[in-house]
Amino acid sequence: MTTPEPIRVLLADDQTLVRAAFAMLIESARDMEVVGQAGTGVEAVERARSARADVIVMDIRMPEMDGIEATRRIAADDDLAGVRILVLTTYDDDENLVAALRAGASGFMVKDTRPAELLDAIRTVASGDALLSPGPTARLISRVLRLPDRPQVSAPAAGGERLAGLSDREREVLTLVARGLNNAEAGEALGLSPLTAKTHVSRIMGKLGARDRAQLVIAAYESGLVAPGAEH
Repeated sequence: MTTPEPIRVLLADDQTLVRAAFAMLIESARDMEVVGQAGTGVEAVERARSARADVIVMDIRMPEMDGIEATRRIAADDDLAGVRILVLTTYDDDENLVAALRAGASGFMVKDTRPAELLDAIRTVASGDALLSPGPTARLISRVLRLPDRPQVSAPAAGGERLAGLSDREREVLTLVARGLNNAEAGEALGLSPLTAKTHVSRIMGKLGARDRAQLVIAAYESGLVAPGAEH
């Protein structure tokens, strides 16, 4: 049996000691390797293009360019379509979380996360299969999207017209994804196997041009498919 390739991780943080600590942790995992480090947002974008990482662990507060703008530029680069970004920051607030997801991040965590949880988060983001803490994140997004002065969502998640090409079943699956259910839970709710549910999710991503489930959650709320405050 062929051994899977390790997850290639790029670390972007302006603190050298923090990067060193994360690098030691990641290198201790048999299924991961650090392929580059960046101390500024500009370097993060440059290294993303040269290191060909699978996952970028991105700080928000960095000189020259913050992590959210760096995330936005990486997500907008077609050559980096397979790169997933995990935002890891000291600043755990609604504005930063939603800004990171809108920019194209696949997950968001705070720096006081336990080491094992960070490694699991990297694996989760690398798989592209699940949004981190989907239930709380979905509820948070719903609260922020209620605000009258909320910023416009980026193109991949925008507009009800983007849902016009979805079948009734795909709309049902998208609704459950937006409410925080994983593939197995969504499948069970609709009488489908987890594999069939996953297939539906993949097709929905393709139709909406979404990079991952984070963008699906935002698309569902922005389009009005899921009402703010709705619970599953």
